[in-house]
Amino acid sequence: MVLKIDTTDREEIKIWVMKNGQIIDKTASKKQFGSQTLLPLVNKILKKNKIKFANISQIKVNTGPGSFTGTRLGVSVANALGFALNIPVNNSPREARWKRGSPSATGKKGKIALPIYEKSKFD
Repeated sequence: MVLKIDTTDREEIKIWVMKNGQIIDKTASKKQFGSQTLLPLVNKILKKNKIKFANISQIKVNTGPGSFTGTRLGVSVANALGFALNIPVNNSPREARWKRGSPSATGKKGKIALPIYEKSKFD
């Protein structure tokens, strides 16, 4: 299962649950108090679909374009969940960024560069 988080939109927070590349469910909430609604929204969609955190194998988080605060909120929550669950967290930029050809998304010779975060084990 993949949990996808998008807090880059100015109006709402969006959460998706995906399995084998297919969207199982999605939900959205007004962004008025984003930091207070993001985790309850994640819990709500998981409970609705009877999914346990242990069943999440990966988290994808949209990294923009969008507001700095919104992006920071999504990335922080995704990284915290990934660390706690010992699962990878991956960047998932919004399609508008690809269509514009953002320099931050395009690497040398036209290749796309995306960060992949994985929890490391400290000795």
